[in-house]
Amino acid sequence: MNHNDHVGLLKEADLQPGGAWADLGAGSGAFTLALRELIGPTATIYAVDKDRASLKELETAYARRFDDVSGLRPMAADFARALHLPRLDGVLMANSLHFFREKQAVLQQVRTLVKPSGLLLLVEYNVDKGNPWVPFPVSFKSLGGVVKRAGFGEPRLLATHASSFLHEIYSALAHAEGT
Repeated sequence: MNHNDHVGLLKEADLQPGGAWADLGAGSGAFTLALRELIGPTATIYAVDKDRASLKELETAYARRFDDVSGLRPMAADFARALHLPRLDGVLMANSLHFFREKQAVLQQVRTLVKPSGLLLLVEYNVDKGNPWVPFPVSFKSLGGVVKRAGFGEPRLLATHASSFLHEIYSALAHAEGT
C-alpha cells in the first residue's frame, strides 16, 4: 500500500479540518500522514507508539511531506494504559487493535480520551483468525458488538482494500456515545 491507498481508506470518514486527534500505535506514521492530509495543518495529532525509533521516522516523514511538524506531538507510550492527553476530537487506530485479545478493555480506555462527540477511526484486517504477525484481528462483521460495548455507536464501513497478507483491510468509523 502507498500513501494514496492510506488516504483512500480514511477519506470516506469526511473528517472536519483541525481539531485534536491521536494516532494510537502510530509506528512510523503511514496513517498519521494520511490523517494529517485529511484534517489539515491546523490540527494537532498526538502520535502514540512504544517504539521511539519509529516515532523518529514519523517525524522525518512528516517534516518531509508537510514542511512543518508544529502540529505533530510524538509520544513514546503504551496506549493500552492511561494517557495524559486533552480530550480529543478523534482517535485513529490503524493496524493496532489486532495486537490485543481483550479489545473491549482497550476500546473502553480509548473512549475516555475522546469528547462526547468524538470519533473512532479504525483500520483493520477483515478476518477473525490471525497469525503470529496479526494475532487478534477483528472483522468488520465482528466489530459492531465490540465497539458498542466500549461506549461507541454502530460502526460504519468506510472502505476496503485488497491485501495479499490477510485477504483485505477495511476502515470503519464509530461515534462516541454518552458523556
